[in-house]
Amino acid sequence: MSEAINQPQPGAGSFDNHHPPAKNLLDDCVHCGFCLPTCPTYVVTGEEMESPRGRIYLMDLAAKGEIPLDDAFSSRIDSCLGCLACTTACPSGVRYDKLIEAVRPQIERNVPRSALDRLFRTLVFRLFPYPDRLRLAALAGIAYQRLGIRALLHRLGVIRRLPARLRALEALLPPVTVRDLFRRTPSYTASASASEAPARLRVGVLAGCAQRVFFGDVNAATVRVLAAEGCDVYLPQDRQCCGALSVHAGQEDDGLERARETIEMFERYELDVIVANVAGCGSTLKEYGNLLAVDPDYRERAAAFSARVRDINELLAELVPLAERHPLPLRVAYHDACHLSHAQRVRVQPRQVLRAIPGMEVADIAEAEICCGSAGVYNLVQPDKAEELGRRKAANLHDAQPDVVATANAGCLLQIRRYIDRGIPLVHPVQLVDASIRNVSPFRAAADDTA
Repeated sequence: MSEAINQPQPGAGSFDNHHPPAKNLLDDCVHCGFCLPTCPTYVVTGEEMESPRGRIYLMDLAAKGEIPLDDAFSSRIDSCLGCLACTTACPSGVRYDKLIEAVRPQIERNVPRSALDRLFRTLVFRLFPYPDRLRLAALAGIAYQRLGIRALLHRLGVIRRLPARLRALEALLPPVTVRDLFRRTPSYTASASASEAPARLRVGVLAGCAQRVFFGDVNAATVRVLAAEGCDVYLPQDRQCCGALSVHAGQEDDGLERARETIEMFERYELDVIVANVAGCGSTLKEYGNLLAVDPDYRERAAAFSARVRDINELLAELVPLAERHPLPLRVAYHDACHLSHAQRVRVQPRQVLRAIPGMEVADIAEAEICCGSAGVYNLVQPDKAEELGRRKAANLHDAQPDVVATANAGCLLQIRRYIDRGIPLVHPVQLVDASIRNVSPFRAAADDTA
């Protein structure tokens, strides 16, 4: 077990003095236990220190200098998915989101990781926030599958002998085509009613990193739906990551720099609304005002930016529909992405949007508050717990007997696809809205994509 490399500081205990967890937030927890049944890691392990209550207890001990920041401490924090289901369940309003957000950078600065762990995390963060690199990796993945290498390695049992993290990375390869990878959605799309009336809104859409590479069809559907609803739509083509992965993993400096660059990117346009169609990205965009609150050059700009951010489901629920919805007689199991449901508190709106489609039945699922195990890069760095959660989520989705599963997050789509019956399609809710407006099958919409 490694030794902590930081020394206790006045008022911070074992934490360093750069934004340690606030004592008043630690003191808010009364250890009532309402969080326990909603915490994925506690549900899986049954261990007190794998619960929000247990982690807050450890944070408090570290803040008092009674325990060091070491491997034992970091392993409990690393195992947290950051799903924030506990913030929804807590009757005392404990801001666990603020606590975990403060502690993760402390670990990254002060607790040495093993060489292999450091190497793997470096690989992940040198790949996923960069769309061009990700596209090249995806091309290699397509060749790996189409040339029969994947089938051969599975048949020979080679994959089973790989470390768990590499098995997870291999299993999460998305089923994309070369055409998918090079799909381009225009940087500007005029309102469908532009010849008859001024646009209702000027909307900017975040293209995303993995989103634009693996789910370009979702971006295209988002743009089409917004244009059909009378919006002028801008989709910046910059290779710009919003910083969500870095922020959620405790890589504070990188996350804040990406936040600044994202603000600058959208400031080129005079926008009424900024739309995210990835739950994890949207929750971070809405937090820019808090993340950059002490930056004198960006404080006001970040607050104004965050005030304009909406999830696509959220915005569609706010707008009175202009475009006709054609019937889609489908039973849809809707999975709440954690960073939409718990972080953004957007729960009702996606269901409203889907139920506005004639003939559509929206089925809720058991244990809706329990994370699917994706959680940014969690399913790569904590693959065993993520697998158990993924299988649990897939079982609950199967029990709903859906024709299709819908969820509003790229990571959830990849994670659930790994475990669910291959005969059940997975889509983003906006793809169903798009198919209804265009009066086409949602399962052909991507293939017919002409955006």
